Amino acid sequence: MSIGAHIHAADVLGSALERKAEVVQFFLGDPQSWKAPKPHPQTEALREAGLEIYVHSPYPVNIASTNNRIRIPSRKTVTQHAEVAAVIGARGLIVHGGHVTRGEDPAEGLANWRKFFERQAKEGGFPLPILIENTAGGDNAMARRFDMLARLWDEVAEFGAGFCLDTCHAFSAGEDLVGIVDRVKAITGRIDLVHLNSSRDEFGSSRDRHANINNGTIDSELLAAVVTSAGAPVVVETPAEGQAEDIAFLREAMGR
Repeated sequence: MSIGAHIHAADVLGSALERKAEVVQFFLGDPQSWKAPKPHPQTEALREAGLEIYVHSPYPVNIASTNNRIRIPSRKTVTQHAEVAAVIGARGLIVHGGHVTRGEDPAEGLANWRKFFERQAKEGGFPLPILIENTAGGDNAMARRFDMLARLWDEVAEFGAGFCLDTCHAFSAGEDLVGIVDRVKAITGRIDLVHLNSSRDEFGSSRDRHANINNGTIDSELLAAVVTSAGAPVVVETPAEGQAEDIAFLREAMGR
């Protein structure tokens, strides 16, 4: 399996080489912006280096939202990012599961996800896999608790939705990491990408604060076991100064 990192720096290739990464993940622009994306200027160099590419959608995206001012631009943003990500040769676009607000029926959020895929299917589908990522907090989140994830998958599985497992998010959501790969695959049938992160906080905190593998509250050997079991590409989204060490740890754990 390939191992790499989410890189925030403009020099993605240089940072990837420093970390000895085989996979890179990045944003196509400001992660807090709704602006239409442009291809990364280092795309050709990244391809020539043989790096696998994944793109993360901007943080404001919330496909589940019942608010038209959020849901409609979210649909547009994901579609635009999927098109550009496909052009640069990305293997998937990561999108958070999103949520509805307090007092709203989560079923509405699930239906919004289905409508999104249905609408795109009528136009020929997406040009690359949409990888829905589990999230850390929110009582009405679509992909925090695995019982809700199962309901979400009932709505989107037929459209070929992929899944990105984030270990910090699962830990913070109160999901036991022991046996988590089997539990996820029983729901989704697949894990396309692993975001391998430790946490700065305690189990069940609902906080999304990543830590490097050997500096967090999640047992490092348990994290390594998740990687081994998942058999999918791995991206560490940990603090930049420790990413090279995180990648080296995982390679050693994998016997590489």
